Amino acid sequence: MPMGPKCSMNMLWNTQIEDTCIVFRSWHISTTSAFVFSCLVVVGLGVLYEYLRVAQRDVDRRIAARLSAQGKGKAAAGASVSGRDSPEIDSEEAGLLTGSLVVKGYTGTSLPFAARVTRASLYGAQVFLSFFLMLVFMTYNAYLILATVVGAALGHFIFSSYMDIDAVLSGGADSKGMACH
Repeated sequence: MPMGPKCSMNMLWNTQIEDTCIVFRSWHISTTSAFVFSCLVVVGLGVLYEYLRVAQRDVDRRIAARLSAQGKGKAAAGASVSGRDSPEIDSEEAGLLTGSLVVKGYTGTSLPFAARVTRASLYGAQVFLSFFLMLVFMTYNAYLILATVVGAALGHFIFSSYMDIDAVLSGGADSKGMACH
């Protein structure tokens, strides 16, 4: 009894085009043109991932600027006293010296609900997309791996055309790369 097309699952490096399934059984590749189209979709997802990373940084900057304009944050509170010459002992040193358990409080500025929802939504989309691209990578198909890398590189080229030189030299620049999340 003849069987219809079947998804091929390779756990080794391969260059198979037909009968390749990408992440879902329903994303079954049966022709070369469908495979080329699928590679273009994967490139697009890599570009989208890089866009989401930049969008997250831009949203954070806008939220920080808005909160700073409202008088919140370190810039508004003025410089705090710190260092070993200070008469106050920070909580971490106090715990080490006394042997008692020290629970650190939250640092930073409390965010409004809408800003938290926006940041969490963008982060969730980034995490989903990064794991999805990881699953594409795990097909071990050389063409799909190449499409993933080309998409990430193209997205980085398009959306990361500026560099904050001072932040890079001080070690404060985002150097996450194409991590899962």
